[in-house]
Amino acid sequence: MDTKTILNDASVRMQKAVDHLEEELLNIRAGKASVNVLNGVMVDYYGSQVPVSGAASVTVPDAKTVLIQPWDKNLIRVIEKAIIDSNIGLTPSNNGEQIRLTMPPLTEERRKELVKRSRGEAETARVSLRNARRDAIEAFKKAQKEGMPEDEAKDGETQVQKLLDKFSKQLDEVLAKKEKEIMTV
Repeated sequence: MDTKTILNDASVRMQKAVDHLEEELLNIRAGKASVNVLNGVMVDYYGSQVPVSGAASVTVPDAKTVLIQPWDKNLIRVIEKAIIDSNIGLTPSNNGEQIRLTMPPLTEERRKELVKRSRGEAETARVSLRNARRDAIEAFKKAQKEGMPEDEAKDGETQVQKLLDKFSKQLDEVLAKKEKEIMTV
């Protein structure tokens, strides 16, 4: 393996860790309505499990409301039950035509809990970054045993550390942005 391949592989893995963190943080609601709050809520739609967005139109008419308009009126009860069973912390209300989810204002305690959860997700991503660095350094050591010049291997290890620093900074920025969003009243 050459230096470029090893660094490229490490870079791709680190970018995936940051991207995954961003996706996970989308699922943590910060008091504002978002269609992402229903990610992971599955509905029995004519015998198969589909996400709510696969059985209904999901919109956000204002900052505190998610509106779910089932394509089939018979699904209203099924979707309501799925939302209640999913433990996302929202109580659906329906008017026979559509389901409305109203975001409750976040308490200070709940905000701190969400920040703590966000930090946990970020720590998982940091572990992934460090694992990518470790694997790249091992690849350089193996390549050196197979004939790569020692100084090239050492330079590669230095570049991997720079990659880790770069992606760690990105990760910290993503986390800081989410924490600010959560703590903004």
